[in-house]
Amino acid sequence: MKKIVLTLAVALMSTFAFATGGEGEGESTTLKVVTNESTLNWVGEKVTGSHMGTLNIREGIVVLDQGMIDKAMISIDMSSITVTDEGMDDETKANLKGHLASADFFNVAEHETADFKLTSFAPYKGEGGNYMVKGQLTIKGITQPIEFPVNATMKDDMVTVTADLTFDRSKFDIRYGSDSFFDNLGDKVIYDDVKVSFTLVARK
Repeated sequence: MKKIVLTLAVALMSTFAFATGGEGEGESTTLKVVTNESTLNWVGEKVTGSHMGTLNIREGIVVLDQGMIDKAMISIDMSSITVTDEGMDDETKANLKGHLASADFFNVAEHETADFKLTSFAPYKGEGGNYMVKGQLTIKGITQPIEFPVNATMKDDMVTVTADLTFDRSKFDIRYGSDSFFDNLGDKVIYDDVKVSFTLVARK
């Protein structure tokens, strides 16, 4: 039986409206992620080189409370994964895209999205940003905690967030070519760390 899926944006807006009593003076403001202005790039490295590409943000919302980010949830469309390696021909790019979408990696047929839910957003004075983000990242149905610094600007009707972060794919049971799971891979090792850089734009 086909699963009935309520869209992330509608579900979250309903949840936050219930929790805050709706929007009004002195209350929270819900902004919607502008997907065609938001970007996400990835880099995966291996012993013999690296690959890079993009992913699309499917939908998401950011909730402001007194001008500060209070809640956020983002859904990434894993079927949108692209390969952008310079010098790689189109056929090789298509083959690599198919492999990344397969059960060896992200198993897109069963897990169409990767999702992030914010749990903490606080001022930060270290390197990499002016705020520290903590949250729950779900990939292939597995949820793990993650934290990383971001640069964020917040207005009543718009939020922009940029960041560079790294996640460990082995924590999400992505095993192919990983020496965390397999021995004697030699120069076939693909490193567990995946680098991500993103720009997120949300407006009322």
